[in-house]
Amino acid sequence: MTGRLLAADRRLLDDRRGTRAMAWVMAIMLFLTVLAAAFGLATLGVAAVLDRQLAGRLTVQIATPAEHARTREATAALAALQRLPEVRRAVAVDPAHLADMLEPWLGADGADSDLPIPAMIDVDLAETSPATLARVRAAVRAAAPGARVDRQESWLAPVRSVMTMLTGMAGGLVLLMAGATAAVVILAARAGLDTHSDTIDVLHMLGSTDVQVARLFQRRIGLDTLIGGVIGMAVAFGVVMLVGAQLDALGSDLVAGLRLGVGDWVILACLPVAFALLATLAARLAVLAALRRVL
Repeated sequence: MTGRLLAADRRLLDDRRGTRAMAWVMAIMLFLTVLAAAFGLATLGVAAVLDRQLAGRLTVQIATPAEHARTREATAALAALQRLPEVRRAVAVDPAHLADMLEPWLGADGADSDLPIPAMIDVDLAETSPATLARVRAAVRAAAPGARVDRQESWLAPVRSVMTMLTGMAGGLVLLMAGATAAVVILAARAGLDTHSDTIDVLHMLGSTDVQVARLFQRRIGLDTLIGGVIGMAVAFGVVMLVGAQLDALGSDLVAGLRLGVGDWVILACLPVAFALLATLAARLAVLAALRRVL
């Protein structure tokens, strides 16, 4: 009797067309979820690269109109910076390099000696505490009263905000897809109960409990979700690697931060398992709640 009951249990949801449709729906859901998660992890990586590159970096700008005064203040400011223990590196920017950077906006006039180009110094700090920044600014202004000290981090603060927003949107999309997956599972479980209501009544008469029936549904739906999730993940991985190869060809340092690390790939690989567990739990709760209402 027990063997017959188990065999009947295995056939309860053995609707090949239905399970096939369920697996493909989950493949699509996981495909979109993995893409959204990969985008979120990539933007998070870019934000981390920006933080590492710009934390503790300053730019000293001396825009005194007279060239000799500008040169004298730049030399004094550079010497003052190099004497500070808080400064790890201080390097004067080559004026020719500045002219090249201005050429797209000023044309050939950017290299005109009559056009005053500010003297600039790149500074890397050993630490970024407010007290350190205050000491550095005071030392620079004491040596060069007309100097302006800017944190490079503040220049790209809007970019950092956009990256944070995009990461949050990607995370929200992943949660939305998880909610949609749970909703699909609940609908599929209820449809399965309606389709196999007569068989379930027979199982109850043979001694099966609600928990045993729910375990059958959750096993079938969890397996379909896992199979579909692996398929969707595999396709999404292919898309992510293709996009990554195209971005690598650009050769940009900022775009290089969009590469996914080993930890990111591990997180993406765990998504099908996480969604299968979510589907299993949702199916169990939905079936038990439906059976309680019927009985």
